[in-house]
Amino acid sequence: MTTSRSEAARSSRQAPTVVPDRNCPLCPRLVAFREANRAREPLWHNAPVAPFGDVKARLLIVGLAPGMQGANRTGRPFTGDYAGDLLYATLLEYGFAKGTYQARPDDGLKLVDCRIANAVHCVPPQNKPLPVEINTCRQFLVANLETMPKLRAIIALGRIAHDSVLKPLNLKASQAPFGHGAVHQAGAFRLYDSYHCSRYNTNTGVLTPDMFRSVFAKVKADLD
Repeated sequence: MTTSRSEAARSSRQAPTVVPDRNCPLCPRLVAFREANRAREPLWHNAPVAPFGDVKARLLIVGLAPGMQGANRTGRPFTGDYAGDLLYATLLEYGFAKGTYQARPDDGLKLVDCRIANAVHCVPPQNKPLPVEINTCRQFLVANLETMPKLRAIIALGRIAHDSVLKPLNLKASQAPFGHGAVHQAGAFRLYDSYHCSRYNTNTGVLTPDMFRSVFAKVKADLD
């Protein structure tokens, strides 16, 4: 990913695919898990989860993967689980969303200057994608970055999201070590790190709501 791109060149190319096909065959373990979930819960989404928000946004939030009871069920990132409760409340507080979050994709919530995607688009067993699955799915994350012409800030929720973003930003791990609240410059882009807003992290005190809000306050101040 380059930090200076021609609008004319970008518009003349076919837009890259930002979400895998519903029956994406690239990760056999995830395919088998998907099929089992479809058989057990046929009314759930049970497919790769598309990004949420405008491609013209300046902020991209990168999560780990869809949660079983959350995005894998509802089809919208961070919708229907505890992580979404904290994330969307914070986005609303800092003006990156408007409306009312009701934990369902038809609640009318809109993102403002913000887009959400995942490092891995399919739900993995035990919420733990394998390295090969992370690497395989990175092509879609790269496509998301490439289709956001006004992108300036990226929030990585957790180390896996952080590591997935480093390669397309041409950053080495030694140049940009993960740490909650850390900010890394990559040309015209800034990468902001946060611990993931999972129930486990908040229940154990690894991440408090104030710690989480501080990351978004920093981003808001830098973008204003």
